[in-house]
Amino acid sequence: MSEIKQEFNAAMEQLTAPGAPYELAGDVASGHYYAQAPANLVEAFAVARQHGDREFLIYEGERRSFNELMDEADALGAALQAHGIVPGDRVALAMRNYPEWMSAFIGVTSIGAVIVPVNSWGKPADIAYTVEDAGARVAICDQQRYDGVAERFAEKGIDTLIARPADPADPKGLQAFVADFAGKAPEAVAIDGDDLAMIMYTSGTSGKPKGAASTHRAICQAIFNMECAAIAAAMTNGELIGAMLERGFEPTSLLAVPLFHVSGCHAQFLSNLRGGRRIVMMYKWDVDRALEYIEQERITTIAAAPAMMLDLLESPKFDQADTSSLFSLGIGGAATPPKVNKLLEQKLPQNFSGTGWGMTETNAQGASLTGKAFFEKIGSAGFPHPIVDIRICDDDGNELPGGETGEIWARSCANIREYWHRPDANAEEFRDGWLKTGDIGYLDEDGFLYLADRAKDMIIRGGENIYPAEIENELLEHEAVQEVAAIGLPHERWGEEVAAVVHLHPDASADEGSLIEFARGRLAAYKVPTRVFISEQPLPRNATNKILKRELKEGLLAAL
Repeated sequence: MSEIKQEFNAAMEQLTAPGAPYELAGDVASGHYYAQAPANLVEAFAVARQHGDREFLIYEGERRSFNELMDEADALGAALQAHGIVPGDRVALAMRNYPEWMSAFIGVTSIGAVIVPVNSWGKPADIAYTVEDAGARVAICDQQRYDGVAERFAEKGIDTLIARPADPADPKGLQAFVADFAGKAPEAVAIDGDDLAMIMYTSGTSGKPKGAASTHRAICQAIFNMECAAIAAAMTNGELIGAMLERGFEPTSLLAVPLFHVSGCHAQFLSNLRGGRRIVMMYKWDVDRALEYIEQERITTIAAAPAMMLDLLESPKFDQADTSSLFSLGIGGAATPPKVNKLLEQKLPQNFSGTGWGMTETNAQGASLTGKAFFEKIGSAGFPHPIVDIRICDDDGNELPGGETGEIWARSCANIREYWHRPDANAEEFRDGWLKTGDIGYLDEDGFLYLADRAKDMIIRGGENIYPAEIENELLEHEAVQEVAAIGLPHERWGEEVAAVVHLHPDASADEGSLIEFARGRLAAYKVPTRVFISEQPLPRNATNKILKRELKEGLLAAL
């Protein structure tokens, strides 16, 4: 067993032992859970009220304390109750990153209603599908989303409110809705841990999104688990933590990902709300604006997708900016390319960065590693969390030995209860308490999880399985390549051939031949792309910054 694993095990044993703050209950056969985690989100939010008038949220010049955000949430909860919303009713939230998103999440779930975060990057038809599929009684939208769905929602009888309406006097404005409830708290309702709290729709890179329905208990266990993992990381990285404390900067996170995804909602909003840490929230990702925030607000932590981290670390302005406060970069949403590790070592030689693996369906829980383990186990997604069991299975569901690659199955008290009104998907993807994740990976001899790719993205050439991420990571090492997607195209002889779509850095140059030759020097012959397409435009991405490979493939097939 490696020294890193021994240190991690020792820290976790101390944190989760009987009588410890993160005591584990349950057993190996049925799974573990935290005995002292909050039973519901109302209990989880109570900690935030203890932070009082300290500053919590900074958004485009606006500043809110913990008390101010909780007061806004209370007023909205009371107003919704007066409007007839009762426990179990669904309330949709269709807006980009605004402070009102946060207060609505708290207010809705505090009265026992079910929050439905909507992907605001979608077209009006996509937004309407989500709201209607969830059976929402009320939709809270920003002006842009409202304009696209107002007529349809009126026909369907879905009440719609507007956060920050273009006309402040608009009677449908959220401020008007809560005006009579300022300073009031909602009536307390009984909320059981098994009651639904949220239906968060999957990103939908293929087919219609599915509603991942989570209970109060699942979300609370997830938040508690993130707190436990953070403490364990600190315990095993004493030297780095000491260096961070010596800098003297107030812990401040840059929230640069959408709140309607678990990485924004759980790992940043809810975790920092309970932890008493400041958040600087971006409306959307902009690398230049991010660097300005780092300087102005002395950002200490950023968590984002690998593509966003590459944007940041490769920006010509990074070396010119004052990033002395920046200490921790968290990479999630996809496997971390080795290039990110290299850039971090060059740009931030002493940092407490990390990565992890989780899904909407697991409420962002799965595995993680931070600090020295992140650099010693390059490419790993981390140790499985104490409340998460992971096994690697073949196509028939048989568990594979350590080191063999297969589909990742996960069992956890933080998993969703079901896909909303999708008995077909529930029957297919849930097996005896285990979730078939659709991700491909393996566990090494120490139990570290490594990701290969999504099962649906695998390229099969002449019977050989090829994982696009491996090809993409190698091509990213080319100095001219800014982003790349490897996909399979139909081939008469081999079934599929490997193709790559590449977008270059500004002012960089490379052609198909040079990129194929570069790959040939780094990959097995059967993995080398036979075709490389140079895209003048950035590659299309969804709201979680994942490249839309299906869209790329359809475009190429139409053009060939």
